[in-house]
Amino acid sequence: MVTFAQLCKYVRNRKPTKPNSPRLIKSPQKKATCLKVYTITPKKPNSAIRKIAKVKLSTGERTLVYLPGQGHTLQQHSVILVRGGRVPDCPGILYHAVRGKYDFTSKENFERRTNRSKYGTPMPKKLK
Repeated sequence: MVTFAQLCKYVRNRKPTKPNSPRLIKSPQKKATCLKVYTITPKKPNSAIRKIAKVKLSTGERTLVYLPGQGHTLQQHSVILVRGGRVPDCPGILYHAVRGKYDFTSKENFERRTNRSKYGTPMPKKLK
């Protein structure tokens, strides 16, 4: 326990905080090129098939990125936009791909009315 005299003599130093998405280097998004697109299974107790891409960022670093939404046409050498945001049940995946930008376009077989901005879906014709 620190005494009052010690606090008067010395200043408390705050521990430096570690960023949640270190490879973005203080940027909101980064452009990336896909190296490999594959699937993994999440850790217990969840069960699913999560779509993952190994990408090379524009800074030259390689990382794993989660591909949200239903269906995609990504393959090797596809260009995507990467944002921060981890996937809690997949260890080591700290980034998401942004839908509707570059080669990661919306390819869903149903009309999405809510959460459209998350999945890059245009407004349905009936609502216009």
